[in-house]
Amino acid sequence: MKLLACNSNRTLAQEIAKYLGLNLVDAEVKKFADKEVFVEIKENVRGEDIFVVQSTCFPANDNIMELLIVIDALRRASARRITAVIPYFGYARQDRKAAPRTPISAKVVANIITTAGADRVLTVDLHAGQIQGFFDIPVDNLYAAPVFVRHIKENFDLENLVVVSPDVGGVARARAIASKIGSELAIVDKRRPKAGVSEVMNIIGDVEGKHCIIVDDMVDSGGTLCNAAAAIIDKGALSVSAYITHGILSGKAGEKIAASKLKNLVITNSIEPSEITLSTKNIKIINIADLIGEAVRNISQEKSVSTLFE
Repeated sequence: MKLLACNSNRTLAQEIAKYLGLNLVDAEVKKFADKEVFVEIKENVRGEDIFVVQSTCFPANDNIMELLIVIDALRRASARRITAVIPYFGYARQDRKAAPRTPISAKVVANIITTAGADRVLTVDLHAGQIQGFFDIPVDNLYAAPVFVRHIKENFDLENLVVVSPDVGGVARARAIASKIGSELAIVDKRRPKAGVSEVMNIIGDVEGKHCIIVDDMVDSGGTLCNAAAAIIDKGALSVSAYITHGILSGKAGEKIAASKLKNLVITNSIEPSEITLSTKNIKIINIADLIGEAVRNISQEKSVSTLFE
């Protein structure tokens, strides 16, 4: 088993390697002056079980190309098996035709990763579970829920807690965490007039006098999250925190979070945090290197990955 890091989240790759007691593969992944990606594997990988760590976050297209070219280089170097470890899978929000004459871009990305030569994919909290079916190779979709549940139990009084789904589509994810900590469930009823814009309509469930935790898979501009937090506080909640797997936090999201009604936003390091994210006082980061590292070990040893969901 060997671990290779591309450039989108080298810190996480190093943490995974440390957990597994491995050194990262000696490889050069850089760009020419015209921004073409160049890859050179500087050690023998023939017959090896290789795991390539690359989140396809911003700049998504550059990071996807890095991943594809590294996979091709490994395939041509006769690696026995290549697993694309994609902690954050970009383009996942484009998983269906939301309007006439629009693409299903998640399927396109799945196709090109498979065509490049990946034998399997390991990812964390896909935006939509059906994306696993877009691939013609095995996909292991890990969940951050066990990590979040442990953190919640360590930092909250479970007797006065409500888990909140920010929309109807996230109810299953929120219910899974609520059932593990024995709390009630509430739902934010919202509509989205256009992409990236949301309008809170109502809160379904009792949040008055409760400490609330919003659970979701990703936060991008932060608008939806901040609106939901404000609506929950207006309904009489004592506090609102959020546990969200992927902290995309584009644009002025950090400023919005800092100025919002959120007590804390807890995210994972599936995406390399920016300086603004690190300096925002109410944003906390949880390390998921152990979770991914254990999954990598189980895959390499042909053991069950589903045991990590418990």
